[in-house]
Amino acid sequence: MEPPGEKPGEAGRLRITPQLLKSRTGEFALESILLLKLRGLGLADLGCLGECLGLEWLDLSGNELTQLGPLASLRQLAVLNVSNNRLTGLEPLAACENLQSLNAAGNLLATPSQLQCLGGLRCLEHLRLRDPLARLSNPLCTSPSYWAAVRELLPGLKVIDGERVTGRGSELYQLCRDLDSSLHPSSSPGPRATEAKPWVEPGYWESRPTRSSSILEEACRQFQDTLQECRDLDRQASDSLAQAEQALGPVGTTSSFVF
Repeated sequence: MEPPGEKPGEAGRLRITPQLLKSRTGEFALESILLLKLRGLGLADLGCLGECLGLEWLDLSGNELTQLGPLASLRQLAVLNVSNNRLTGLEPLAACENLQSLNAAGNLLATPSQLQCLGGLRCLEHLRLRDPLARLSNPLCTSPSYWAAVRELLPGLKVIDGERVTGRGSELYQLCRDLDSSLHPSSSPGPRATEAKPWVEPGYWESRPTRSSSILEEACRQFQDTLQECRDLDRQASDSLAQAEQALGPVGTTSSFVF
């Protein structure tokens, strides 16, 4: 038996219908829907979704989507999750002028040129094309120049794949990437486990002469400052999430929206 409001299209493809949207949101008018979660329903056709003109937050992850045509009319859309689908292009999103955050990990985007359609989105700051924790990626992410190509195409991005590239905290992410590159060089195969060598030279951890103490103290101070900034950002993020849950969720219930 089919879920309420879902109707098969060609070859049994599940599509979005007004009945489905109204049953999910409780709204009588599609234009009144602001937040919509349609995760993991096996959807292959966005149907009437383009009629939700007031939509600001949309989760379509874990479906069978191959194109996003109807989303071109959603000019108010700010947050979009289309991860874990079958998308080969993002062209309709070029019209989503208020888009701020996009998660497209786990699709079939093959080259950085397929991101050029996002170049005119001045509000876009967060982009995710791969998610190691969820084991989601795109073919274009395998290129050694992937990171640099994305930054060149979309210089306004502040966060790529969950890592901050500009603004507060970006230096720490860059340090981690440099360290990871030094430990896992891509140009040549690394030594076998049986041939592993220490990361540092003998005596590296021995105490330095007194003349170096001022440098060490300054490094420790900078590290503590960065650590405090991380704690402040974590507290601010927790406060923002709590406020969002209180504003978006019914009284006595909690909702989870992961992007």
